[in-house]
Amino acid sequence: MSDDDLHADRAILRRHAADATLMAGGAAAILLQLADPRIAAGVARHSRFRERPLDRLVATHGYLTALVFGDEGDIRHAARIVDARHARVRGSGEPGYDARDPDAQRWVAATLLAVALELEERLRGAPLDARTADALVRGYAPIAARLQGGPAGWPDSRADFEAWWTERLTRLRVGDDARAVARDLLGGPGLPPALALLMPPVRLVTAALLPPALRDAYGFRWTPRARRVAGAWIAALAVARRVLPAPVRAVPTSRSLRRLRRRTRYAVSDPRGRG
Repeated sequence: MSDDDLHADRAILRRHAADATLMAGGAAAILLQLADPRIAAGVARHSRFRERPLDRLVATHGYLTALVFGDEGDIRHAARIVDARHARVRGSGEPGYDARDPDAQRWVAATLLAVALELEERLRGAPLDARTADALVRGYAPIAARLQGGPAGWPDSRADFEAWWTERLTRLRVGDDARAVARDLLGGPGLPPALALLMPPVRLVTAALLPPALRDAYGFRWTPRARRVAGAWIAALAVARRVLPAPVRAVPTSRSLRRLRRRTRYAVSDPRGRG
């Protein structure tokens, strides 16, 4: 790719990643990750979802923020934090699991991309053009590549990604570990009361973003009424996205990068274009 193409890709990715409305897909991405039994086993045995259900969402958002908006020092620091957490997550038995397994890391990255593409199109009310979609596919490559996943095998276009994704979905299985973690994540037992009130719409939006087979496997009651109400919540989110200025939607990303840089003593650089 030319330097101009790389610059255009970067601009597309930054506009996309700075938008906090896309965080509405976080729970759906986690449930997709858990449908890989290796990841479900590791999360069930090494995470504290019941006490701290938002930790994985916050940590993932911080890592993504560093990759997209940080400098090389930020990225190395964020990757070291993730590596240190992953080093403890391994176990034998059936299934065996290791959080530093390259294939598992690529799967996690793929779930974040798949949900982001789906939610982008739902909020826009129209399909993404090929240029934008392909740029996002390429932009998500470092999520696994900066850890142990490596760049090999990551698709270069949405068409290639969709072909890989469709085949991979056929190999998923929602087991007891996945359902238990999903209950803790979406049931809100460890959430502050104010956030717990948001869980009914979060559950509906999450169900709407899952493939039908996985939605059924997790036990969501996907009635016509549930589908209508989920659609209404997504439509409300789309309105909020149009009404709220981009700098406001970028506030969570700005704060995430500030937190990272306070720890590493880097100067603040704001994804809203300030600093």
